Amino acid sequence: MKDSPTTILILDDEPIVSKRLQPSLEKRGYEVEAFTRSEDALRRIDERRFDIVVTDLKMEGVDGMQFLTGVKEKYPETEVIVITGFATMATAKESFSKGVFDFLAKPFKLGEIAEVIARAEARIKGR
Repeated sequence: MKDSPTTILILDDEPIVSKRLQPSLEKRGYEVEAFTRSEDALRRIDERRFDIVVTDLKMEGVDGMQFLTGVKEKYPETEVIVITGFATMATAKESFSKGVFDFLAKPFKLGEIAEVIARAEARIKGR
C-alpha cells in the first residue's frame, strides 16, 4: 500500500477548479478523480476509499459540510481539505470541528493546495 499512489477525490461544482487541479496533481504522481456533482461523488465514496478528499462547501444538493461529514463517518482516516469562496471563521471552525485537515479560501494558487496535499499525504504515510 505504501508504494501505491495517493488517491484524491476532488468535488467542486465549478468545473474550472477540477480542470486546473486534476492535471496538476496527476503530474505530481497522484491518482485523481474529479466530480462536479456531490451526488456523483457520494456514490463514488460508497464504492471506494480515497486517501484525501478536496471539497468545496457551497454546492447544489448535498453541500460540502454534509459531504465531508459523510466521508469522515465512513472513512475516519481520510484527510479532508476544504476549499471555498465563502470562507468565514464560522465555516472554518465548523470544518475543523468535523475533522478537516485544512481549509483554503478561493482563489488559491496551485502551489498552495499542492503543499497542503503533500502535508496531508505525509500524515497518512506516517501512520
